[in-house]
Amino acid sequence: MSDPKVCAAARMLQEQAVIAYPTESVWGLGCDPESLDAVEKLLKLKGRSVSKGLILIAASAEQFAPLLRGLEPSALKRFQMPQKKPTTWLVPNNGVTPEWIGGGHDTLALRITNHPLAAALCQLFGGPLVSTSANPQGLPAAINVEQARSYFGQAVDCYTPGSVGGAAKPSEIRHLMTGDIVREG
Repeated sequence: MSDPKVCAAARMLQEQAVIAYPTESVWGLGCDPESLDAVEKLLKLKGRSVSKGLILIAASAEQFAPLLRGLEPSALKRFQMPQKKPTTWLVPNNGVTPEWIGGGHDTLALRITNHPLAAALCQLFGGPLVSTSANPQGLPAAINVEQARSYFGQAVDCYTPGSVGGAAKPSEIRHLMTGDIVREG
């Protein structure tokens, strides 16, 4: 994707920015998962506790490779298999990510995004991004940029262009090892 605004947003991520962008079903807030400052800013904007953990998105399983080390081949195959609807997998936390991403849990929440703009952001950034719904805790997730702006205004460093994908609900959350559904999608 060569949209100058998307390229600029990806560069801002490398400078500890928090951005708003469309995902498969809602607008999301994202940042560099390795930047404690950016993650703390994002959590403060949402009024969310670090103990809940955060979802990471990537454009491909390859971008998650360090986080998937140690998985059995069958589990890795399940993770890589395309799903009919957006699916966030809870995978065993192998200790590669900073503790503020997992929230102290023994799993990490990972999703290969099929939203073209979100995937392009991950590609341009060069790796996974934090992805959480664009809303203060307790309010409905933003479904367009105007709603995201009404929630956060200039406190978000950058709003990308674009619109949400065709998914009617936020991603399903499933445990990779058991297949159990934690949240319906």
